[in-house]
Amino acid sequence: MNGKQIPSHVAIILDGNGRWAKKYGRPRSYGHYMGGRNLFKVAKSAQKLGVKKLTVYAFSTENWKRPEDEVNYLMTKPIEMFHENRERISEIDYKVTFVGRRDRFSKELLEVIDIIEAETKDHKGFELTIAADYGSYDELITAANLSEKPITKASLEAHLMVKEPVDLLIRTSGEQRLSNFLLWQVSYAEFYFTKVHWPAFNEKELKKAILSYQKRNRRFGGLK
Repeated sequence: MNGKQIPSHVAIILDGNGRWAKKYGRPRSYGHYMGGRNLFKVAKSAQKLGVKKLTVYAFSTENWKRPEDEVNYLMTKPIEMFHENRERISEIDYKVTFVGRRDRFSKELLEVIDIIEAETKDHKGFELTIAADYGSYDELITAANLSEKPITKASLEAHLMVKEPVDLLIRTSGEQRLSNFLLWQVSYAEFYFTKVHWPAFNEKELKKAILSYQKRNRRFGGLK
């Protein structure tokens, strides 16, 4: 892997928690739990490898359609995990931000989000952005409504939740679609699809994705 051509902004669609759990005869909730624990491990790996920003798709605007017990678990388990690991938040040496709607989250979940963002806001060098209750359609419509008229590329981008263009988009678990994630930002991203389920995705797999990225010829519509 070439240490000089590391993608600045990596985005990951976190897919396969339920399938990973089923593979080992465990309930879907266990897969979500292990997927949540894996998030900060992969973030540390990305930081170590020289990535500047990692944006992950944790919960989409469409995921509310899932079974009620699964949605309830996804909305409450992060609160429980936060309080179990409260003292470790101060050990995070990078910035953590959340993007997406916040009007459908509980007061308790919003408090957790606010604490994490407040306690990491001054950290420099690497940023982990967690997209929760996020959908690109919703982001673009909101940005268009907030933009100057007539809308320009610059005026629209000024109101996007995620402003940095994505260099490398990774999707785990074998699916090969964007699922309404960062549609504007991935316009010139390189795509990497792996059959590895998210809870099993680790630094070795991240290096494979970056190595694939480094073999691409990025022309941005021009010629080299």
